[in-house]
Amino acid sequence: MERLLRKAKALKGEITPPADKSISHRAVMFACMAEGHSRIKNFLWAKDPLSSLTAMRSLGAEIQITQAKEIMVNAKGLHSLKEPENVIDCGNSGTTIRLLSGILAGQPFLSVLTGDDSLRQRPMRRIIEPLRLMGANIMGRAENTLPPLVIKGGHLKAINYSMPIASAQVKSAILLAALFAEGETSVTEPHKSRDHTEKMLKSMGVELEINNNTIKITPPEHPLKPFDIVIPNDFSSAAFFIAGACLVSGSEIIIKNVCLNETRTGFIEVLKSMGANIEIFNLKEQAGEPVGDISVKTASALKAVSVQGEIIPRLIDEFPVLCVVATQAEGTTVIKDAKDLRAKESDRIKAMTTELSKMGVSIKEFEDGVEIKGPCRLKGARVYSYKDHRIAMALSIAALIAQGETVIKDADCVDISFPEFYSLLEMLQR
Repeated sequence: MERLLRKAKALKGEITPPADKSISHRAVMFACMAEGHSRIKNFLWAKDPLSSLTAMRSLGAEIQITQAKEIMVNAKGLHSLKEPENVIDCGNSGTTIRLLSGILAGQPFLSVLTGDDSLRQRPMRRIIEPLRLMGANIMGRAENTLPPLVIKGGHLKAINYSMPIASAQVKSAILLAALFAEGETSVTEPHKSRDHTEKMLKSMGVELEINNNTIKITPPEHPLKPFDIVIPNDFSSAAFFIAGACLVSGSEIIIKNVCLNETRTGFIEVLKSMGANIEIFNLKEQAGEPVGDISVKTASALKAVSVQGEIIPRLIDEFPVLCVVATQAEGTTVIKDAKDLRAKESDRIKAMTTELSKMGVSIKEFEDGVEIKGPCRLKGARVYSYKDHRIAMALSIAALIAQGETVIKDADCVDISFPEFYSLLEMLQR
């Protein structure tokens, strides 16, 4: 599907973004390993989390959906999953295939995990290697680097593992496998990545010791506790509207009830250092996560920054829309240490370089990032999403400040994480 967008006069109003995608995945997976009844409210009804829900059902999990769209899970513990009768289709979801691999590594049966064309090109050696060290029999295509994955789980042993890159998905896969392993497992990452897995496992009674970037975990002596959770709203989805309000003249919006976990909000820190007008208020705690409302007004002037090092994992999903913001900043913005973006739903470094160039942006591509010179007058163009939801949404924000018309090819890929994106964007335009 193509989407036609024009320059916006202003963005004004109040919106509630969709439920957090990362927490939705984990809530439905982890509830199926507890013992007892769990209830999940405000689940993200988008393609990626539904891949996780469907996968757990294929493993024998008892999952009901009420008329109020609440998810009820009746689970019988860590060892209650059953061998699937067919291949498990993880769709486009890297979170599903990687976290599920950790769970299945400890199961005494055979599983095969696959996905769509994009997912079958995403790197899996990063989870295969540590899971094999723990004793799992796991194989992949292309010399154990790509899906489909074949997993024969069983008796696992603890490991001490230093991750070469900061990745919440890889860290989570190891922590989940460690629930079934003999002894204490430790995982060390070079920089802190999002910690929703750690928070949720702790709430279920798992003993975790966290010291800087090292996590130690011991298999639980008692069954995991079920939970009743209201999932907060997704910061990564809110980020597109934060960027839009910063860039479109005369804008003033409020974004409600957003998860403000510090491992996710590096984007706000960077925007504020660029001169953005962003305020956070109504802070509270929900589902063990800090939650608040975000007020954004048009920035009077933005200045270029250098973004690299430890903050990169805390804004990894926001890279595409950060590139758009950088086009309007005075000076040269440099984003480095982001090589892992080449292995997302698309090669996001190449994708943003190619498509923003079509819109007249002075952007230079490096192996691990980009350099963008601004401010730049964007012009409308025919651009491609690469069937990557975050590329499509970032280019949509660019279209709001571009002269003329912008057409985005395959814009319907936003359904992966944010089916209501375009309706909310139209609602805010004045």
